[in-house]
Amino acid sequence: MSQDEEHLKLLSIFHYVVGGIAGFFACFPLIHFCLGVAMLAGAIDDAPGVVGLFFVMFSLLAIAAGWTLAICLIVAGRRLARRQHYTFCLVVAAISCVFMPLGTVLGVFTIIVLMRPTVKELFAEAKGQ
Repeated sequence: MSQDEEHLKLLSIFHYVVGGIAGFFACFPLIHFCLGVAMLAGAIDDAPGVVGLFFVMFSLLAIAAGWTLAICLIVAGRRLARRQHYTFCLVVAAISCVFMPLGTVLGVFTIIVLMRPTVKELFAEAKGQ
């Protein structure tokens, strides 16, 4: 196994791990969602309905964005292992830099590895098969 293949294998595993962590952290806004629903239902007396709606909408947006990132990281990990969809892997690596600090480290290392000409050849060989 060449060094590039070993790096792609490790990056694939790390994408699975960071994807799982991102999915876990994306569940934290569920607390705000429950608070917003409680405000809208009237369980919290002093809270206006607009604040409850704000809590619900933004928590759903945060959950959807986090789960989308987690799913994309996991899919990119699978595609790195199979050496498929080079552009998708590169874009997900760039987007993962937003998820600090783990996603940033993973994204930077993934971009560095994917920019190597030998890695591009590995993806091209896998595409030709």
